[in-house]
Amino acid sequence: MLTFYYATDTCALASHIALKDAGADYRLKRIDFAAAQQRSPDYLALNPKGRVPALVTPAGILTETPAILAYIAQSWPQAGLAPTDPFRFAKVQEFNSYLCSTLHVAHAHRMRGTRWADDPAAIEAMKRKVPQSVSACYDYVETQIAGPWVMGADYTIADAYLFTVAQWLEGDGVDPARYPKVIDHRTRMAARPNVKAAIEEEFATQA
Repeated sequence: MLTFYYATDTCALASHIALKDAGADYRLKRIDFAAAQQRSPDYLALNPKGRVPALVTPAGILTETPAILAYIAQSWPQAGLAPTDPFRFAKVQEFNSYLCSTLHVAHAHRMRGTRWADDPAAIEAMKRKVPQSVSACYDYVETQIAGPWVMGADYTIADAYLFTVAQWLEGDGVDPARYPKVIDHRTRMAARPNVKAAIEEEFATQA
């Protein structure tokens, strides 16, 4: 059995949805950010980065959303969560890597500016920049949705990831009217039973 460490309202939701889609056998461990459990000795021993998600597998521990998503897709190939063609799989990884390394980082400047600066004025300047920097990311993402899913006709792990980060769009000051494909994708994802179940499970599970 897998053990999945997560916090509510974080990027961990993407991997949680993928676990549901794969039909994986897993148990949840909730990390309470308000209580700083991500900095506890027990959790740091598991994940020295002090962040979520983390997935404990029979082979070892995985962190970072793109890596966890790829592991799930390849461990349950019968679920069809990623292309088998090497180039198309790499395109899924390319998209997910952009969400992780660019869009998510731009979003984090809204509430985690202390990662990059100590000066309060600099932190406030980062916050003011977020609507512009995150919108620039969605300018790109909008062009990459082949429709109806990110990769076209086939639902993949990229869809779970895009849905997760798109939850934060309005909070980042982005005008949703500019991104009809992203919003349509988010709406259709929200209606999927596995997405609803993962969200319900996250808020019902205690650490």
